[in-house]
Amino acid sequence: MEKWNEILIDLYTTHLGFAVDVTAGRARALVAVAVGLISLVIGGLALARSAGRIGTGNARAGALLALVLGLIGVVLSVVHLGTSTGGFGTGSGRAGAIVALVLGLIGINLGGLALARLRRSRSTA
Repeated sequence: MEKWNEILIDLYTTHLGFAVDVTAGRARALVAVAVGLISLVIGGLALARSAGRIGTGNARAGALLALVLGLIGVVLSVVHLGTSTGGFGTGSGRAGAIVALVLGLIGINLGGLALARLRRSRSTA
């Protein structure tokens, strides 16, 4: 089994030109992905709370946190995309930064929807 791993790593690095290890670029992109994913989860929970579906937590605080974390994830990914020089598969983390950008934007949208729903329900009550 260990021999097959060495053969696959040799194939990826030598013949196909892919980086196998976690490079500095991939690590930066993973941080942005983690922040964007946390933003998405918190935004979804805040949206569910604002609709009265789950819990009694503070939906406004969750929505604001989702907005801030989503913005941080978007900024991290845009900065990484602007400074990375390698293409896809070289270990520069460009694909991860694109995923982080999408996750951050979704988190921002969910937080904004939760805030809008909170404002609407407060104004009609």
